Amino acid sequence: MAQTVAVLGTGKIGEALLSGMIRAGWKPADLLCTARRAERAEALRERYGVDVVGNADAAKRADTLILAVKPQDMAALLDELAPHLPADRLVISAAAGVPTAFFEERLPAGTPVVRVMPNTPVLVDEGMSVISGGTHATEDHLLRTEAIFKPVGKTLRVPESQQDAATALSGSGPAYFYFLVEAMTDAGILLGLPRDKAHDLIVQAAIGAAVMLRDSGEHPVKLREAVTSPAGTTINAIRELEKHGVRHALIAALEAARDRSRELASGTG
Repeated sequence: MAQTVAVLGTGKIGEALLSGMIRAGWKPADLLCTARRAERAEALRERYGVDVVGNADAAKRADTLILAVKPQDMAALLDELAPHLPADRLVISAAAGVPTAFFEERLPAGTPVVRVMPNTPVLVDEGMSVISGGTHATEDHLLRTEAIFKPVGKTLRVPESQQDAATALSGSGPAYFYFLVEAMTDAGILLGLPRDKAHDLIVQAAIGAAVMLRDSGEHPVKLREAVTSPAGTTINAIRELEKHGVRHALIAALEAARDRSRELASGTG
């Protein structure tokens, strides 16, 4: 039996999910989306052939609702949806830091809620979406959620108690790599390379290293050691990284991101 899925909030992440589902074989007739502006709604209709509707209409018609609005807009959206939402509808949240309990308190009793933390590489089908079920979410609900997010990357289930750590590691993770690439590009310029060449060298090194980590099954220490010759260039660079506390700084940074996620979830941030 065909399922109707509605994406509420078609910003970058919401549109990436919409396009990913269509590429994976979902029929546009089985998809709905919402948009605040008329020109945005028309663009989505032309681009994907989907019906663009209001929030209340989406709640009535869809079997699954993906809420991809900003966390600060979520309470108002739930207030709008609740009067129109049957309790058997699956609600998927892609809002960072918002726990499933927040939804369960505001939606009809028994509504199944699944919390997902995607990261921005879903835009290029290389995302990681971390999935946690709420109180009323069953195995079927989790499988339905995975089917939606797998076309735009990988999925991983974790207990909701681990979502803040996953947000720090995966949700914010791409930014750390961009930061490192930025710093390494500056270093390349300092060493005498043009910016564009330094950038190309570093980006390809990052892509190659990531593919080797993913496909080789080797521990990162073993892969690093394969590049590290005795008294060579790499070990001298690593000595400087250790001397400047880079490992400690990364751990502290991820702890800070996790703590901030907890603050946002508790409403104290």
